[in-house]
Amino acid sequence: MLEEPLVFARSNPGAVACRLPQCDVPESPVDSLIPPEQQRQSRLALPELYEWDVVRHYTRLSHQSYGVDVGIYPLGSCTMKYNPRINEDMARLPGLAEIHPAQPAQQLQGALRLMLELERALCAIGGMDAVTLQPPAGAQGEFTALACFRAFHRDRGQTQRTRIIVPDSSHGTNPASAARCGFTITQIASTAEGRTDLDALDRALGDDVAGFMLTNPNTLGLFESGVARICEMVHTAGGLVYCDGANMNALLGVARPGDMGFDAMHFNLHKTFSTPHGGGGPGAGPIGVKRHLEPYLPVPRIVEKPDGTLGLDEDRPKSIGRVHSFFGNFGVLVRGYAYILSHGPEGLAEVTRRAVLNANYMRHRLEGAYEIPHPGPCMHEFVLSADRQKAQGCKALDIAKRLIDLGLHPPSVYFPLIVSEAMMIEPTETETKRALDHLIEAFLQVARECEDTPDVVLHAPTQAIRSRLDEVRAAREMVLREEL
Repeated sequence: MLEEPLVFARSNPGAVACRLPQCDVPESPVDSLIPPEQQRQSRLALPELYEWDVVRHYTRLSHQSYGVDVGIYPLGSCTMKYNPRINEDMARLPGLAEIHPAQPAQQLQGALRLMLELERALCAIGGMDAVTLQPPAGAQGEFTALACFRAFHRDRGQTQRTRIIVPDSSHGTNPASAARCGFTITQIASTAEGRTDLDALDRALGDDVAGFMLTNPNTLGLFESGVARICEMVHTAGGLVYCDGANMNALLGVARPGDMGFDAMHFNLHKTFSTPHGGGGPGAGPIGVKRHLEPYLPVPRIVEKPDGTLGLDEDRPKSIGRVHSFFGNFGVLVRGYAYILSHGPEGLAEVTRRAVLNANYMRHRLEGAYEIPHPGPCMHEFVLSADRQKAQGCKALDIAKRLIDLGLHPPSVYFPLIVSEAMMIEPTETETKRALDHLIEAFLQVARECEDTPDVVLHAPTQAIRSRLDEVRAAREMVLREEL
């Protein structure tokens, strides 16, 4: 497969993609509008191309991309699933897509009503009392909730509570968000069964603990069966408990973090409730909180006035302030709202049932070919270990590269960190048995190749545009711009 050059390399001096019509209003000289010190002294270096060159360039690049519209995307912990097109249509409705966030509230009644109803739906789904839609990503949702934790403790004069506890299986954003919020981090080990060690948690608790962060189901794809006891222990010690909602795809319509004892949680709308987020965006990470944390949520808050109209309330003296401009990533909120409405309560529960069924089907089919560190039923995802294949000379990374040659996107590898040669698989609820069987057969084929023809695996991918990169050299000698 030929490598597509950069668009700058295709530049053809003098080529023009479009011509603007004659200006029908008086023109003002640039010199009169821009101060001299801010005026560019050299020509802007943009590629010069005909329209068909631009279209063909980006179309060719799109053919080289793998996404949820191409095939199964089994990234564990990331919930990359097919996005129903009805949600895309709703996000593109002119009345929603063409509004401006600086418009006055009286002109945004439909958008505000949508967001208020979305807040109420998320409260019902998570078992929470209040929701803010501001955070534009899951990690910022974590940060926002922890900022509310900090404000809650300070409001009670407990400024000594500066420590957050996380399990060793947590997402990396958990300790990072806590540190960014000014907390120190204590990490506790998991049990041999892959769940929170209650004795280790008990030893870590103290009057300086602000909270405990827990993903449930956890990053190993296992439900934290001791979650009620965990919340009780932390609350008795005076701390708060945060639920990383990255794995809500395993709970929708079946179980609610608020009922388990959590004080706050975030939702990844772009993962659980449908938005194409491969490539880094867009995202939305609303947080839900129990009633005692509601006063600290970011402003403005959407409120319903006595006359039935909606407005924005900035008068919240205990609020942590804004965490994002305007109201968050509105397009993602629209998609999430459409997803919830189109499924309804029973449909959301069916999402969970199918996601859990698909994961357990794959786990059962692969358990003879790969090691499973934590046997038994999983939730919506599971973790394999390539230790057996590593003993034959092929590591998890090699297996991932070989799957690319077979036309499939690899799973997450080397995460969670507590599993040697980890491969984390989340098939999601949107995949059929045929798609699952196709992926399973590919995994089984690669396992056989590791035994019989390891060189095929070690030299993969051979069908991709690029083969193996020297990742160490790439990190040490980064090339951030192309010299033409």
